[in-house]
Amino acid sequence: MDRIGDDMMFEEILSRLPPKVVSQFKCVCKQWCYELSTPKFALIHTRRLSNLLQKKLLSFDEHTIVVDDIVSGNLEVDTRKVITFPYDVQPSRLIIIASFNGLMLLCIRRTDANELVLWNPTTRRFKLISDDYFSRYFGRHDDTGGMYFDEHNDLKVLHINCFAGAVTARVYSRHNDAWRNLSFLKGCRLGSNFYSWSAGIYSGKTIYFTASNYWIPPGECNIVAFDVVSESFSILRFPERIQVNPCQVHFITISNKLHGIVVRYSDELIAELVKYEDDDWITVFPFSNARIVQQVEPHQRTNIIQENKWLITSIWGDTVEVLLSNESLNYIQHVDSFNGPKGALFLETIISPFR
Repeated sequence: MDRIGDDMMFEEILSRLPPKVVSQFKCVCKQWCYELSTPKFALIHTRRLSNLLQKKLLSFDEHTIVVDDIVSGNLEVDTRKVITFPYDVQPSRLIIIASFNGLMLLCIRRTDANELVLWNPTTRRFKLISDDYFSRYFGRHDDTGGMYFDEHNDLKVLHINCFAGAVTARVYSRHNDAWRNLSFLKGCRLGSNFYSWSAGIYSGKTIYFTASNYWIPPGECNIVAFDVVSESFSILRFPERIQVNPCQVHFITISNKLHGIVVRYSDELIAELVKYEDDDWITVFPFSNARIVQQVEPHQRTNIIQENKWLITSIWGDTVEVLLSNESLNYIQHVDSFNGPKGALFLETIISPFR
């Protein structure tokens, strides 16, 4: 090892191994345990894995937490695995707020209080990050958030809450183990209970949300962008051609670029994939034969490819099925991430919820 050098050993060789193998190598000696447990190694290891087309899909049903293998966007048959949550809580009471670099941000909804949890499903390590602010009811359409690393590699958790017409934004620091308030957009009406907020999606040092008005006027869709460097908010707009009432948008990233699945109701149900590029939205391609699926079978998973079909879950709860051509199939297999309340893609990493 002296001839190879420590940096070469850990950063170029061991960083390419699967998480479970890395965990086994921690038992070699104290030095290896220390080096393989540093935040620096965890980030290098995660960046290596992020280039792979293999992901994991974590999803909840009424009684179980299921992990499936996703390779090139496709569900791998017979890989389903049931895992347990650190707490004795029904999966039906769990909501996924964000998925980022192998960590899940979850809310445990309880009758007396709510708890936010940072959880690594691979290593099973978790950390409660709640305080008395979260003692009241947690609403799927009113609470959202995301995760990111700052310039000092400190893991940050963003939480957005809408209550009594106001939007409150706070950020948690893993390093300081504390919350602090952020300034939101002044004069903004997105805290009204007329609006439904989506889960956040991270792309290019920005976390994106949709805030849709599903009452009056129906279908108004706003994009809220949070710059993780300046920790400031801004509003983006969809082009007028997409603003058809009602309209639903679900964000995903493909090849690390922000995309949106747009579902519109005009004379017929229309679904298309759009891409955010050079401060504009361009249509990648429309989907054919889009239809609302009234009942999803227990074995089906949303936002993955099965038999050349794609099930899309909107923020309003509709499940839309689209047929994929060879062109769209090849494009979508590079999906990096999506977040939904009951399912999200994640990487198997060794990122720790703790400092």
